[in-house]
Amino acid sequence: LDGRCGPFQPRPFYELLSFPMVSTTWCSLKLEEISCAKCCQFGPISMEFRNLAKVYQDVISDICHKMGVGMAEFLEKKVDSQSEWDRYCHYVAGLVGIGLSRLFSASELEDPIVGQDTELANSMGLFLQKTNIIRDYLEDQLEGREFWPREVWSRYTKKLSDLTKPENIDMAVQCLNELITNALRHVPDVLTYLSRLKNQSVFNFCAIPQVMAIATLAACYNNKQVFRGVVKIRKGQAVTLMMDATNMQSVKAIMYQYVEELPFKTGQPQDH
Repeated sequence: LDGRCGPFQPRPFYELLSFPMVSTTWCSLKLEEISCAKCCQFGPISMEFRNLAKVYQDVISDICHKMGVGMAEFLEKKVDSQSEWDRYCHYVAGLVGIGLSRLFSASELEDPIVGQDTELANSMGLFLQKTNIIRDYLEDQLEGREFWPREVWSRYTKKLSDLTKPENIDMAVQCLNELITNALRHVPDVLTYLSRLKNQSVFNFCAIPQVMAIATLAACYNNKQVFRGVVKIRKGQAVTLMMDATNMQSVKAIMYQYVEELPFKTGQPQDH
């Protein structure tokens, strides 16, 4: 069910989870039957799954089923509209946020509202996935993958791959900035979601990827390097974010800091 794999007819993942298998049985399956998963390593995963309480099994099975159906939808079609971009990101990441939120509530580490408010949980996943898609433009192009929505990039070029051409760099950066602006609309939901969390470990688990994402978007904004190589935040910067993102006040300050930087980057496109 990996969107990077070619079209095939996989046995639904949620059906595989219901089989009373041990690890040796998985080795007899064809690779394409379980997407690009390493079949010989899935047996232990399946066995651990069966050791979970039923309430957790139900959540995981439901989310895997929905992800499988959704990702299969995009195996043979590209992302055209911005609403389809949201839909794709929902399937590959938003559902993860929803599933984790339901697990947090089921475990009673968090209040029921955390698992019930699927809109906020979905936004948590969409913000992370859109950040990855924006940052990984060049890598995806080299691998023959396209996840930027046509509705946006078609305003700047006839072919998405043409954004890598030197003569198109100004238009490429404008397209990049528009997509980053789109991703930033999820920040209010992210902050509301995080403000509801009570368990420190859950908060850290959820908050750290979000502050990493906002820092990555700030690094990508107006940056030509997105179309030439890899844009990464510095290791020291990452460590600082991990150390600081332990409470709402700090997370809000981090988000504000990086969003506040963006207007100062709107002049001549950066080259680093």
